[in-house]
Amino acid sequence: MHSFNILRLQKSTADSPEPSCVSLKSSNSSRLNPPNFSCGRIGTDPSWKRDDPGDDVVHRVLVRRKSSMKNKFESIFEGIKTQENKTFLNRIYTQLYIIEGESEGVNEEHEVLQMEKTFRKQLQDTPINYFDIFKPVELRTVLTKGFAGIGKTVTVQKFILDWAEGKANQDVDFMFVLPFRELNLIKDDQFSLHKLLSDFHPELKDLDPKKYDSYKVVFIFDGLDESRIPLSFSQGEKISDITMNSSVGMLMTNLIKGDLLPSSHIWITTRPTAASQIPPQYINRVTEIQGFNDPQKEEYFRKRISDEDQAKKIISHIKTVKSLHIMCHIPVFCWISATVLQQMINQSNTEIPKTLTEMYTHFLLTQMNMKNEKYEGNVKSDPVKLLESNRKMILKLAKLAFKQLIKEIDVSEASVYSGICTEIFKEESVLYQRKVYCFVHLSFQEFLAAFHMFYSYMSKSVEELQFFLMAELLRGAVHKALESENGHLDLFLRLLLGLSVDSNQKLLQGLLARPESSSESITKTVQHIKRLIKTEDLPAERSINLFLCLTEVNDHSLSREIQEYLKSQKNTGTKLSAAHCSAIAYMLEISDEILDELDPKKLSSCSLGVKCCENLKSVLLAENSSLKELDLSNNDLQDSGVELLSAGLKSSHCKLKILRLSGCMITETGCCSLASALSSNPSHLIELDLTYNHPGEAGVKLLCARLEDPQCALSTLILEHGGETRMKPGLKKYFCQLTLDPNTAHPHFSLSDSNRLVMHSGKVQPYSDHPERFDWWAQVLCKESVSGRCYWEVEWSSRGQGWLYVSVSYKGICRKGRGHDGVFGRNSQSWSLECSPTLSFWHNSIQTVLSGPSSSRIGVYVDHSAGTLAFYGISDTVTLLHTVHTTFTQPLYAGFFVGEADYSVRLFDK
Repeated sequence: MHSFNILRLQKSTADSPEPSCVSLKSSNSSRLNPPNFSCGRIGTDPSWKRDDPGDDVVHRVLVRRKSSMKNKFESIFEGIKTQENKTFLNRIYTQLYIIEGESEGVNEEHEVLQMEKTFRKQLQDTPINYFDIFKPVELRTVLTKGFAGIGKTVTVQKFILDWAEGKANQDVDFMFVLPFRELNLIKDDQFSLHKLLSDFHPELKDLDPKKYDSYKVVFIFDGLDESRIPLSFSQGEKISDITMNSSVGMLMTNLIKGDLLPSSHIWITTRPTAASQIPPQYINRVTEIQGFNDPQKEEYFRKRISDEDQAKKIISHIKTVKSLHIMCHIPVFCWISATVLQQMINQSNTEIPKTLTEMYTHFLLTQMNMKNEKYEGNVKSDPVKLLESNRKMILKLAKLAFKQLIKEIDVSEASVYSGICTEIFKEESVLYQRKVYCFVHLSFQEFLAAFHMFYSYMSKSVEELQFFLMAELLRGAVHKALESENGHLDLFLRLLLGLSVDSNQKLLQGLLARPESSSESITKTVQHIKRLIKTEDLPAERSINLFLCLTEVNDHSLSREIQEYLKSQKNTGTKLSAAHCSAIAYMLEISDEILDELDPKKLSSCSLGVKCCENLKSVLLAENSSLKELDLSNNDLQDSGVELLSAGLKSSHCKLKILRLSGCMITETGCCSLASALSSNPSHLIELDLTYNHPGEAGVKLLCARLEDPQCALSTLILEHGGETRMKPGLKKYFCQLTLDPNTAHPHFSLSDSNRLVMHSGKVQPYSDHPERFDWWAQVLCKESVSGRCYWEVEWSSRGQGWLYVSVSYKGICRKGRGHDGVFGRNSQSWSLECSPTLSFWHNSIQTVLSGPSSSRIGVYVDHSAGTLAFYGISDTVTLLHTVHTTFTQPLYAGFFVGEADYSVRLFDK
């Protein structure tokens, strides 16, 4: 066993100033027009030299091609596709946060939940600009991931527009956009690649197919997740001739593999869940669009809303509602929010939406009004009449959203409803004038699906309610969502609960035949959710979603309880469930106020584990992280938990200055992770407490190297009380061996078992007189004083209802006479747990009756320097009976009051 006597290490040189932390967010400079890095071989300048007569054709094709692409992509329609809603892309485009690499591997979770997690843990990958997607080196195939509505298609559109306008990528001769949504319509047809391109882009019909190999070509396949085309990379025919006919799937497979037009470049966009369709050996770069960061959100609203004062009000409102602010990472949700809030922000008598359900409810009303104005030439100010007039169609859309089957709706009927077909539905004109419809965003589709469920419940449609297999809708929905491992019903649950709120029912009463008060049901559901959070060992994301469900029904009681816990001085050491940890971590991430108020000792001795470290890692990674001090001492985090924390400490966003991990079962492995984190982010942490762990010689060496590194801010490293004995779980790591002091034993006490057992014999024992002996009160003290952290256990036995106390005391307690100054617990010198006949705590003659279970085995924990004394009942489980927080001014000694004959107390030796 190794033991280290290092008490406290200080940096030998004067502290150097903290270096500033460089942000990796996209800067405004990235939105300037990029320089042309190479000259185009083919341009639109009439003076371009053409020696080959065929080049005249190529030139004409390129001129028409760029002109066609510019006309197609220079405008964007936000909302109903009318001339009034046409906006130039260059005017409104806001740079998105794009990283090289990906946030994580295959993730089956709900996309909105993944997006919220992305907000909570900003990655450290270097951001790149959309126009440099194939640079700095020549990359053949790039795969770009992004959640629904995150801006993949608009990014493609801007990439093409910059090329068509001569602003970027002028070394590229041809760009071809082939959306999977359109390719699906011809997936069973046979084409050559040239014929396929000519059908999509008629200006190419005059181009000699042999010319493709001579020019730099970029293919853009947008929306792999929407593909219904089988891609077979392991088998199938090899195609290398651009004029050879085959299925669309085989043409695409051979293009991606490089058998067909190997000199071409390919850009594929997809939602994360579909990315695995392309084998990684065919991908040269993976990028991920993470949506808007906080400055980009504001930039979007200022560009989208021309009225500066109105834009300021909307930005301010979004910032105050964290759930909406997080969702605004998605550009589509920014547009939805702008659409709704522009209509409402200046209406003094209107309640501004503060939940997702409220936002989507008002969005539905807004789109119905726009539909009426477009097709019927009138606007209905009464929301009830507005919804009643569109009731049949909305219910069909809601059912479609729930069932996710396009056959459930008449497409021609949907086209009349383009008031909700470009917003609730998104209408696409594609090949051969066919039309495809999709919901504007997954989250709004789930709003409609939730409404369908709620409407079915209100109208007592039993068939639909069988989906939840429970009579009581809200409670059944909660449990159904918790059964999901990937959280695919989490957002649905939040919106369903939100729809049950009376105020939202009132807004939708034109659709609901008989709205009814749900306050009692919501109260019961809230109580049930809070009980689940407090008692169940739920995964972190399910816990946070339940927390958000409470917010969606405007219940903030749990939030207030957590705030009170964080502010209270009485709760240190209270055991926290994993769900509680998740809720606290979530509040830490979204609330600057809570971050400033958190007592760093609140998480000490709270039975935290690896799950909570995952949550705290997210807090440390958060872009707005301002947590400065964190005390996780006396939690068995082990190396696995410390490795998670170290991943957060590496982040340049992490501003933590003091980290206490005393008594966390950390070995050399965990110390290695911490040392690595300090190398990656050396600028902030100044104090690290690793007492009562087992760092080993290698761990000490690595951490001391960081301490001595002049570039590292670390100035205090505490490693005392280390060794293998500290690797025991719980309080056992602080176990100390105590023995009874015969010189203090009452004359009727009999000591045995190497002075670890005391029995009240009822008879005078042959002790010599001693000034430290208790001569009246039936008490005894231990020989060893208690310092640092110590834990011991005793077992008592009795045959009656006499008194028995387990105590700690200063050595100066009175030993002679019958006064209270000599009784454990009846004075300021001692603290005592009465085990029999009642369970209570005594100090300075003040009794505190306890309600814990009676136990014949008692554990006592003392942290002398922290002023902590705790008593535990030991059985199959360990139960905290009572905790004292005070200031100990003298060494402490364990003591026992054994008040009746045949009573005994035994000290355990391990």
